[in-house]
Amino acid sequence: MLFSSWQDLWRVLSIGAVSYIFLILFLRISGKRTLTKMNAFDLVVTVALGSTLATIFLNKQVSLAEGLTAYVLLIGMQYTVAWLSLHSSKFNEFIKSCPDLLYYQGQFIESALNKNRVLKSEIIQAIRSSGYSSMEDVEAVVFETDGSMSVIKRSSSNSTASTLSDIDPKKS
Repeated sequence: MLFSSWQDLWRVLSIGAVSYIFLILFLRISGKRTLTKMNAFDLVVTVALGSTLATIFLNKQVSLAEGLTAYVLLIGMQYTVAWLSLHSSKFNEFIKSCPDLLYYQGQFIESALNKNRVLKSEIIQAIRSSGYSSMEDVEAVVFETDGSMSVIKRSSSNSTASTLSDIDPKKS
């Protein structure tokens, strides 16, 4: 069907514009953390907000008030989880993953590769993407909690150890 009715188009335009404005308003109130890629929960909230926006736009059975309530619920839950993570170390350990050392001082860490289902070729690709032409120039590769890989340059000093201080090599 190419066209249903002018009323349907007007509904999408009006409800869509209002729900989008409220989403932006709620996101500004809730702060930058709501849309960061810090952990799996943040990703789920971001995807759910997008899905909610699409549902409000296109589903006639979902009222604007119901959609806005869903926004508030999702952002409120994300805020609560972030607050609890900040104030409770046990909750933080439960909700967030830890960074894993995948490569260190010329050695791939097989247990961490297997645990995270990462291939050696993916590590080499991350090293190339970071602008290194030689593995000898790399001190470490860390699989971060947001799923990205950090490539740490080899240094003549021990200064790189400070960036690895929150990684437990026994857990990798």
